[in-house]
Amino acid sequence: MTTQRDTTRIRHNTKIVATLGPASNNVDLLRDMINVGGLNVVRFNFSHGTPEFHQENAKIVREAARQANREVAIMADLQGPKIRVSKLTDGSVVIAAGEKVLFDAALEGEGNRDRIGLDYRELPGDVKPGDVLLLDDGLLTVTVEKVEGSEIHTVANNSHILKSNKGINKQGGGLSAGAFTEKDFRDLKTAVGIGCDYLAISFVKNAEDMKTARRLVEEACTDGVKPGLVAKIERIEAIENLDEIIEASDGIMVARGDLAVEVGNAAVPALQKRMIKRAREMRRFSITATQMMESMITNPVPTRAEVSDVANAVLDGTDAVMCSAETAVGAYPFETVRYMAQVCAAAEKEQDSLIGVAASAEPVHRIDYAIATGAVYVARQVEAKAIVALTETGTTAFQISRSSIQLPIYALTPSVAAQRRMAMYRGVRPLRLETSKEHETALDEVEELLKERQVLASGDLYLITSGQRMREIGATNTIQVMKIK
Repeated sequence: MTTQRDTTRIRHNTKIVATLGPASNNVDLLRDMINVGGLNVVRFNFSHGTPEFHQENAKIVREAARQANREVAIMADLQGPKIRVSKLTDGSVVIAAGEKVLFDAALEGEGNRDRIGLDYRELPGDVKPGDVLLLDDGLLTVTVEKVEGSEIHTVANNSHILKSNKGINKQGGGLSAGAFTEKDFRDLKTAVGIGCDYLAISFVKNAEDMKTARRLVEEACTDGVKPGLVAKIERIEAIENLDEIIEASDGIMVARGDLAVEVGNAAVPALQKRMIKRAREMRRFSITATQMMESMITNPVPTRAEVSDVANAVLDGTDAVMCSAETAVGAYPFETVRYMAQVCAAAEKEQDSLIGVAASAEPVHRIDYAIATGAVYVARQVEAKAIVALTETGTTAFQISRSSIQLPIYALTPSVAAQRRMAMYRGVRPLRLETSKEHETALDEVEELLKERQVLASGDLYLITSGQRMREIGATNTIQVMKIK
């Protein structure tokens, strides 16, 4: 029996990223999640699954988008180094406050209460007596008493049931693990092979990690459009090197889970605001992630605190908000996305429409920046209903979105790849249109599409950015105020 869902479309500018998993990897459900206006980007978690699994899921996502007649982006999220305890014989061990806990990086096979193995074999070289280790997202903390070869002798600071494969962080950061493992190298090739639109890099420490990722993508993607790179900010070192990481990336993810373990929960809200602000100032996009609707893994409605959390990320100016387990393994994936869409729409109504990158008095030396800033300024002055960007790659639409996160931006492109890429940009609504190479003819074609899609009505003013030389990359050089006939 087909599930009846309320797919009444919800209009919002902030984009929603949903993680794919057993609860959501079917065409009908994904189509409804797209149709409700809630799903813009689908995240593939490469911590799980085989290459064949991800290939099949890519087909499912593309088919759901085809049925919904809307393109969505696929973001492949690489696992990064496994900084975890290994498997335990009974699946878990009970640890009481004050008890000794021994970790052994050389242990082969399953661990137990007497000796717990480590997937991260380099941990003994990264810690010293007095260091505090946080396990299972900080639910268990232990203090290092001594390090002997592969063994780390600790004492538990609190009681907890530690389960297999739970993560380990060092308070204050400082783990030497790099951003890439052999598994990541293989997964990157798989991600490029399935045509991912974005690639998220885990546990980034500095710009060099992102430069390495870009080099690997260049090597793996010999033809076609290369995926955009997203730096996941989840280490204290990444905060220290934030600007250089943003500069080397296409966008960032505020990955609040591991970050909170390293810097402390109380520091995360202010850091979130700072990261989103810097990303926008540096003309990059941002994704806010982790536990945004956590209770909806098992409940049909979110808590009021979760609603406030999503709304505050929207008010901070984030481009996208992300679901993880809520849509991957939760009982209510559709409802989660629908609630997020409703919260985004409500928060945006109360938002100052002038939030964005302030116009600089300094020369920017880039035509696309100047066109974008000018378009937003003129649109506000004439009270235009929308900005329309004729774009080959999506760059102009993206630059416009850096200066305005309220005014709808309709990005018309002949490129499916660009359409999918723009699914991440806040306020940008990508549409497919093969325009004439004749400028005036192309403008007529745009107006017909806007009327046909009921985007604008007769008498509405809109701004359009385009290039006198149509269908050329980087040719945008004009702004025109238009009125629908």
